[in-house]
Amino acid sequence: MTFQEIINQDKPVLVDFFATWCGPCKMMSPILDDLKKKVGETASIIKIDVDKNPQAASAYQVQGVPTLILFKKGKMLWRQSGVVVGSELEKLINSNK
Repeated sequence: MTFQEIINQDKPVLVDFFATWCGPCKMMSPILDDLKKKVGETASIIKIDVDKNPQAASAYQVQGVPTLILFKKGKMLWRQSGVVVGSELEKLINSNK
């Protein structure tokens, strides 16, 4: 499945643009793992390594990492850079199901 196909799904798709060398990105990992358990199949959570996928990062003007973007049916609904708490992300996903 391509990136475009993933973000065009009917359910919310949270994309974490990250880099392996980024400290705050490492902090997001357990938050996203926990979030995945809470939202289950109602949303997709994917990680995009900006160093391995520069075209995806540049397509969405990702300057800093981590940058989190929520898509649904291909539309960008929300975007934030930096570490975001799990409860905020869970509320965001639940309000966009």
